[in-house]
Amino acid sequence: MDFIDLKSQYAALRDNINARIQKVLDHGQYILGPEVKEMEAALVAYTGAKHCISVASGTEALLICLMALDMQPGDEVITSPFTFAATAEMIVLAGGVPVFVDIEADTANIDASLIEAAITPRTKAIMPVSLYGQVADMDAINAIAAQHGLAVIEDAAQSFGASYQGRKSCNVSTLGCTSFFPSKPLGCYGDGGAIFTSDDQLAQACREIRTHGQSQRYLHTRLGVGGRMDTLQCAVVLGKLDRFEWEIARRLELGDAYERKLKAAVPGLQLLAVRPDRDCVWAQYTVFVDDRDVLQAKLKAAGVPTAVHYPRPLHHQPAYARFARADDCPNSIAAAARVMSLPMSADLTDAQQDHVVASLAAAIG
Repeated sequence: MDFIDLKSQYAALRDNINARIQKVLDHGQYILGPEVKEMEAALVAYTGAKHCISVASGTEALLICLMALDMQPGDEVITSPFTFAATAEMIVLAGGVPVFVDIEADTANIDASLIEAAITPRTKAIMPVSLYGQVADMDAINAIAAQHGLAVIEDAAQSFGASYQGRKSCNVSTLGCTSFFPSKPLGCYGDGGAIFTSDDQLAQACREIRTHGQSQRYLHTRLGVGGRMDTLQCAVVLGKLDRFEWEIARRLELGDAYERKLKAAVPGLQLLAVRPDRDCVWAQYTVFVDDRDVLQAKLKAAGVPTAVHYPRPLHHQPAYARFARADDCPNSIAAAARVMSLPMSADLTDAQQDHVVASLAAAIG
């Protein structure tokens, strides 16, 4: 059993993906070829955002957004410490200071009720992370941001396809960033990502920044990066889009089944909470356990792969410890010690899921 089954996904989409890749090989436009604009247009239609700007990775998307907001040295960005390092990494690389706000204990998303107290005159933006595939409490976050004149950047690397109050992730804030890393809900076959916004000026800034700050060829109007998404990777995403709605529906179905089966087989197991006004596309199906190392070893012996997202909050990482006290964000510290992700992908079979549940029940005893 694979933790994420990309082989079965490719088998189902082989003809479509191969044809898409071959078309790029035939026309030879490997950088900003026609598939780039085609993919961007398709994702605009999917999310409802006015603009989609494809970029080299989800990490690059965050950096470009911060640059588009004209980050200055010492500007602060409020974010969660319970996320992959790229979130804080890009804030620091842009010259900013990450200000960590703790998570909700049951969803593992940033606690919107704690954000306002973290705002200072140096605050530039709020960067919530839609962790595990569930959008954070964006209405509350956007309201706080509007009151203080701040931008909101949704780090939606794990939540593309998710819905929040009838709106799609990546279209619920000033800017939305996602990743097309192969393991994501919508993945390519390498690195790739996208920025979404309905602000015309920010969209133009992001487009210029991704191509070395050029407003036209060899006219550099701003500082930029080499942040373009390869045409071949856009072709792969296009090859997957026909099946994407089914995959999201299947992820939601598997998530509901996991909840039902785990509640029956492992009474008392703490599951991730999903708020009633949104869904979760389960980039990782994550539970909270004690004695995690022991359980992982038992599950491995039973043929069930697991992973930990994430074993150490960012303010306990050597590179970011200077930005917060070690005892800050207690919910993040507690979650890091207990989270464990189970196999999840649209091609996970019911029989495989039953084996995961039975194996976890046996391991917990």
